[in-house]
Amino acid sequence: MTKDIRPADRTRGRRRAAVLGAALGGCALVAASTAPAAAHSGGPGRAPDYVALGDSYTSGPGIPGQVDANCARSDHNYPSLVAAQRKAAVFTDVSCAGATTAEMWQAQGSNAPQLDAVGRDTDLVTVQIGGNDVGFGPVISTCVHLAAQDPTGSPCEHSYQASGQDQLVLAIIRTAPKVDRVLRAVHARAPHARVVVVGYPDLLPDDGSGCFPQVPFAQGDFPYLRDTEKRLNLMLRLVAAVNRAEYVDTYGPTVGHDMCKSPADRWIEPLQPASPAAPAHPNAKGEQAMAQAVLDRLGRHRGRG
Repeated sequence: MTKDIRPADRTRGRRRAAVLGAALGGCALVAASTAPAAAHSGGPGRAPDYVALGDSYTSGPGIPGQVDANCARSDHNYPSLVAAQRKAAVFTDVSCAGATTAEMWQAQGSNAPQLDAVGRDTDLVTVQIGGNDVGFGPVISTCVHLAAQDPTGSPCEHSYQASGQDQLVLAIIRTAPKVDRVLRAVHARAPHARVVVVGYPDLLPDDGSGCFPQVPFAQGDFPYLRDTEKRLNLMLRLVAAVNRAEYVDTYGPTVGHDMCKSPADRWIEPLQPASPAAPAHPNAKGEQAMAQAVLDRLGRHRGRG
């Protein structure tokens, strides 16, 4: 399980985690540029060998057509759309609903360890992981439950900060070295690949407004959860930057299409979806938006942030 990581790498990983923790602890929502990586992929006219790693935001649960029941994987998720547009010579999508960073190294039902799909001939790897490590599902359940007690307040925020430290910030900080380890393993297995970290789309109104009961969170918890997602995306951006990987912002392009919007305008479904998708997950339009963000990133020179 540790064959991809050398002792010296572990030391560097701890140092990187300390830097990330300091940045997140200060809520420094800043843009970090990515360093160019030596690679042979993405060149004009060259069809890449593309591997997609990730969780349910990658796999596209509920979106037609579902091609893997174990992982709730759609053939219209963003990796499939990117692969078609880039005319991938070989396309391997091992994303799986419920995946954490641990599933990079261990099987998930019938899905083999995701990193097994990455090899020396791989040209392009997209990675979208970390939400389940932070506890995305339990956080939603907790906030819905607490909202009933104080619908106009911030009961979820108060609960996660009751110890004097924000437990969700700590969870993001603890997830950083896990994502760091995933990216180092990808580079070790595919040293020439272009590695792209994909952030999470905008789930709640960016202006901090709410939409109870459509999304049954307390009014004051909407901005708290919005900021928590921004911190998660910041962490992913920073981890990408220190690992010679590129970062794709899917939050910005999806602002205004969150789960509070009308069915015609939203790209993220609420807890009771009206379009084929999992609750609090992208629908087909959301996957298309993420695909376009990835394609835009791939179309730029990798040394330009």
